[in-house]
Amino acid sequence: MPFPDELARGLAVVAYDSLWPGDFAVLARRVQDALGPAAIRVSHVGSTSVPGLAAKDCIDGQVEARALDEDLITGFGRIGFRLRPEPWNRAEPTPAGPCPKLVFAPPEGERASNIHVVEAASEAARRKLLFRDFLRANDTARDAWSDFKQRLAAMASDIYQYGQAKAGPTEILLIAAESWACQTRRSPP
Repeated sequence: MPFPDELARGLAVVAYDSLWPGDFAVLARRVQDALGPAAIRVSHVGSTSVPGLAAKDCIDGQVEARALDEDLITGFGRIGFRLRPEPWNRAEPTPAGPCPKLVFAPPEGERASNIHVVEAASEAARRKLLFRDFLRANDTARDAWSDFKQRLAAMASDIYQYGQAKAGPTEILLIAAESWACQTRRSPP
């Protein structure tokens, strides 16, 4: 479940905002400074990373780390980020099986964000970047996903229900992204 302050924000999917990349850059610097060399790469992922895609006004970042360990949790704690406790925030499903992950929420009262931490070069890391890159490259898929998210937000009672209902369709979109990657011989960085 989201933290109480996150539930209080409500649920709205809004038109793409050209300020989101800059918001991510500020967040990425803060996270990189807190984690130091433990963070191999910090990437903008999720809907706010795709120009033209409607999204919740919540910046998603992905940290690729050498290991998911106590040092990471301590690093995030130094900047007030909260570790999400739910089981689905501890493992990213992939076709090869679940990949370990950690997800952090910002300090109460700060800009909405989710920081997903996965092992560097893992299948979980690759799939998040593939999802982003596919939607950036395919206007039809981006527009359909945007429409789906807006309709879902209008029907969902809260952010938790929205996230859970989006999980299955996300996997379907990832199948299309994998096919696109094979056809174009593209792979995320």
